[in-house]
Amino acid sequence: MPDPPHYPESLLSRINLATSKPPVSTNSQLKKLLEDVHAFISASTSPKLPSNGQQQPPLSKKRKLEDVNDQSPRLDQADTIADVSFSIPQRKKLKLSLGRDPEQGSIKACNPSTNETEFGITWRNIEHCVCVPVPEKAQPQWNFCIFPKEGGGGDEQILFTIPGGNVKGDTIHSDLQFSLDESYKDVVMRMMNQRLKRKISEPNEKEFVSQVAQAYRKGEKAVHAKAFRGSKDGYLFLLSSGIVWGFKKPLAFFPFHAITSISYTSVLQRTFNLNINTTTSSFSSSKPPSSPNPTDAVVVEIEFSMIDQADFAGIDAYVRRHHLHDASMAEQRRAKKLNVNGVKGAADDDDDDGGDDGAGGDDGEEEEGELQKAAREIQDAEDEEEEEDDENFDPGSEGESEGSGSSSGEEEGGGGDDDDDGKGRGGGGLAEEELGSEMEEVSD
Repeated sequence: MPDPPHYPESLLSRINLATSKPPVSTNSQLKKLLEDVHAFISASTSPKLPSNGQQQPPLSKKRKLEDVNDQSPRLDQADTIADVSFSIPQRKKLKLSLGRDPEQGSIKACNPSTNETEFGITWRNIEHCVCVPVPEKAQPQWNFCIFPKEGGGGDEQILFTIPGGNVKGDTIHSDLQFSLDESYKDVVMRMMNQRLKRKISEPNEKEFVSQVAQAYRKGEKAVHAKAFRGSKDGYLFLLSSGIVWGFKKPLAFFPFHAITSISYTSVLQRTFNLNINTTTSSFSSSKPPSSPNPTDAVVVEIEFSMIDQADFAGIDAYVRRHHLHDASMAEQRRAKKLNVNGVKGAADDDDDDGGDDGAGGDDGEEEEGELQKAAREIQDAEDEEEEEDDENFDPGSEGESEGSGSSSGEEEGGGGDDDDDGKGRGGGGLAEEELGSEMEEVSD
């Protein structure tokens, strides 16, 4: 009876894990283990054939043996997760492939039926990667947001969603040892942290907790603030490494070193706006790729509006904690001085006097509101009408008209006296006649 084969240490440890109670290996891992054991035994017991033109033993088994002994990652080695929902750059369910080589490997989305790559990015071209909970969902879910390096060869942002429950069935195919009690999120986080050689950023309740009542999963604390970027609604996540906005395309990540200032505008009773001034590479924003200085940075302002006033205190505490400059009272945000109360003709007087008095008057002017401006314009219009009336006034014609009026009045008055005398006499006679006739009738 031949001696039992001496298994390598790596293969022996996998056999011990598979035969332990309770087993910690999935069906896919057991299948892979059996294939490797079969390849090792076949390669150990098969005799060497002479090289006399006859068919040589298959080399595939020898390659499997080398894979077992050599634990270094190769380009064709990858851990896969089935039925992963992608939202950016494409919205569909694909197979997630995580290459094991941190230098040459990549993260790819593959077609589950043809295994062809739809899109992907190499590990070394990833600038930032964050994992945040999906808001307003009845069941817990996690979004992984991948941000490529600027100028990294046209790589796109990637957003995929992982369910919040434990691992089920054969959805994950990996050499990584994990138990069925682990969640999808924890397993994927471990895989990606090994490739990225750094920890993926996650929300922390010590950084920010929303005070707005949540409609879903009321027992959990929300770590996001709802906001609008233009007409797109989304969510702000305040992390220990920066600020993330999602989940509409394009995603946005603002690391602390790229934020020059933060300011609050349109602070109302129920909502307010948050403005982030950040530096962005001109290679992808303001200058074409042929720019001689692609690394030059320009400052742009990104506004997030309609944030609930209940989250103002938490966001402001986050800004102060990380020493982000508050530019709410900056000079460019102050009201402009219009100098609309200047005296007419002041420019001519300034030219004659050297301009000293006019300059001093401008500095003393106060800001003018819209109501005061409208009232002043109405008053100026009335003053102009009065000035025009004064200019059209002719004292000579006014005197003649008054004199002729008085003379005509005197003539009319003189004639009126005569008429009044005659009328008075005539009127008196008629009265006496009427009284006399009435007296006669009474006497009769």
